[in-house]
Amino acid sequence: MNRAVFLDRDGVINRALVRDGHPFSPSSVGEFEWVAGIQGVVGELYSAGFWLFCVTNQPDVGRGLQDIAVVEALHKMVKDEIPVEKIYACYHDGVSDCSCRKPKPGLILQAVADFEIDLKESWLVGDRWKDIDAGNAAGCQTVFLDYRYDESLRSSPDHVITDIRELPGLILHPLIR
Repeated sequence: MNRAVFLDRDGVINRALVRDGHPFSPSSVGEFEWVAGIQGVVGELYSAGFWLFCVTNQPDVGRGLQDIAVVEALHKMVKDEIPVEKIYACYHDGVSDCSCRKPKPGLILQAVADFEIDLKESWLVGDRWKDIDAGNAAGCQTVFLDYRYDESLRSSPDHVITDIRELPGLILHPLIR
């Protein structure tokens, strides 16, 4: 069984665009900006033997507000720059009752089936309540990257950090906690 780190995209891998206290996805390649330190963080986790996956809701595609080609171009940028094994994306809007849209754990569970992942030895990192709920539902350790958005958590994360560069110390050096 493999151990993994599941990363949300917007806010964890790339900076979310914040308007009125709420995070949004970049709408173009030009708006894409890496979260400071993410390349080093994932490099360190990858070197330690963790498989890395991106699990992301992209509802603007389902709502007709975002072209799927733009989302795929952003995903190609991510895959070209950091060692992500696979990107799992839900393109449904919030109205659809699909099993893949976080806060449901469907994206994580699909990766588990595809790559024989041990959830008890795996982690989910997210910046929104939906990420934490999905990770908790799947049964992995959850890390909330707190940017103080204008929204509340609905379930408790296992850990809270304020900078992605704290993540390797948390995962790789648990006695420091």
